[in-house]
Amino acid sequence: MKPHPRYSKETFMARLRWADLDADYLRQLVGLAKIEDLAGAGLAHRPERLGDVTTALMPEGATGRAELVAREPLVVCGVGMVQMVLDSYGQNGHFEARAEDGQPLHSGDVLGILSGPSALLLQAERILLNFLQHLSGIATETRLYTDALRGSPSVLLDTRKTLPGYRVLQKYAFACGDGYNHRIGLFDRVLLKDNHLAVAGATGGNRLTETIALAVNTCETLAVEVEVDAIEQVMPVVEAGADIIMLDNFSPAELADAVKLIDGRACTEASGGINLTTLPKLGDLGLDFISTGAPIHQSTWKDIGLDWL
Repeated sequence: MKPHPRYSKETFMARLRWADLDADYLRQLVGLAKIEDLAGAGLAHRPERLGDVTTALMPEGATGRAELVAREPLVVCGVGMVQMVLDSYGQNGHFEARAEDGQPLHSGDVLGILSGPSALLLQAERILLNFLQHLSGIATETRLYTDALRGSPSVLLDTRKTLPGYRVLQKYAFACGDGYNHRIGLFDRVLLKDNHLAVAGATGGNRLTETIALAVNTCETLAVEVEVDAIEQVMPVVEAGADIIMLDNFSPAELADAVKLIDGRACTEASGGINLTTLPKLGDLGLDFISTGAPIHQSTWKDIGLDWL
């Protein structure tokens, strides 16, 4: 009788929501972006003249309205950042959303309406577009990947290959594209990768089994995942009680063999070299998860305009 796994597949199907993100942390990111624009933050020698020298030439006291427009088909993400950016420049900027994160838009669709002092809107324009264009790019690319798996029992996961400082936003954008989130950091799952096993001298045999068993018994409240790069490692990892087995850079045929060997005693995850070309070949192999960082680090910004009304 095969051992019953500690966790079901559904345990690991989590998605970050906007409410899960720390608003104070996001405001710090906005603040950094603002002082880059207005004060040359990041330069060893700060400019002598600070502020927006162009907007200073505009009529004093002017107010205005503008709309955010999709210039191409996209999955929108980052709507919640817009008001946050406006607020960093003053209290009189307002945003009326016409779309929500995760919503597919056509070219010409309006994401929302901005209103307030013209100087505030002009100064905030580039920063709020940067957030929207970048995050919408990730959400749009992720949707292509999840669409490629449509009808498959396998679930798409992201990775920790994120831009430093932007992890929660990029993982949130991945979720807005219908993907699911892998671990957030080093704190929320035991993941014994090849280098961990090498340091422990546990690439095979009894030492491998003992190292995994130690992790399972020591970190009782955390799932234990183990990366394997050869079919010979699979059974020792299963027998040691790993909750998830990451099959790294396996061919489709090798993945199919590994899934049969594991036989439901642990969740299975394919990783390495996953892209839109290889993904369709993996959907029918019985894998629980397929993880890839490509929708984040290979996505392109989407074209979103700010048009004055």
